[in-house]
Amino acid sequence: MANKAVAVPIRKEAQPTWTATQAYVLAVFCLLLGVTLGYLFRGSASPAVDTNTAAQQNFNVPQGMGTQPSPEQQKAMFEKAAGPLQDLVNKEPNNFDALVKLGNLYYDSRQYQEAIALYQRALKIHPDTADVRTDLGTAYWYTGDADSALAEFQKSLKVNPNHPGTLFNMGIVKWQGKMDPSGAVQSWEELLKRNPNYPQKQQIEELIAKAKQHSKG
Repeated sequence: MANKAVAVPIRKEAQPTWTATQAYVLAVFCLLLGVTLGYLFRGSASPAVDTNTAAQQNFNVPQGMGTQPSPEQQKAMFEKAAGPLQDLVNKEPNNFDALVKLGNLYYDSRQYQEAIALYQRALKIHPDTADVRTDLGTAYWYTGDADSALAEFQKSLKVNPNHPGTLFNMGIVKWQGKMDPSGAVQSWEELLKRNPNYPQKQQIEELIAKAKQHSKG
């Protein structure tokens, strides 16, 4: 599975002014992030993939199409995958698994508002589901709503204080969304403290070092 860099959404608030050193460090951070954790930024146990990878994994890609389906083909494949789930949700509006799976499809196709609505419905059924709560927060982040993202991450940590996806994503939002590299360091250090055998420990330590450097810029 190809790793993907985290895209930075348009902010609802005015952008702060950074020094040249801070801007450089953040650029290095973004490059590093792109090769760090493939299953994040969507925080659930299921891997997050880009649209083309989702198309290959969830849909039957016709031979000869290649690895870059057109927007029209992507739309058709998405509708083919989402259709049965939508029918199931219509028949069983309290089907938690169907709501989450449909939300994940919308998320992976970058339709974040639709994903948010589905995750919210699922969490009304099972509110103490850290994976889905993290996914909801991450979807908020991609719409540019850092505050709502952090609020959902806090709720997730009340359910599962050890959740690595929540702690990682919280660090991203604190740094990129709230200009709080010290807060990002705190989240990532907590991640490593609570998950001593974390597979990407070295990469997290590198991100911590970059955030500390950024805070001094």
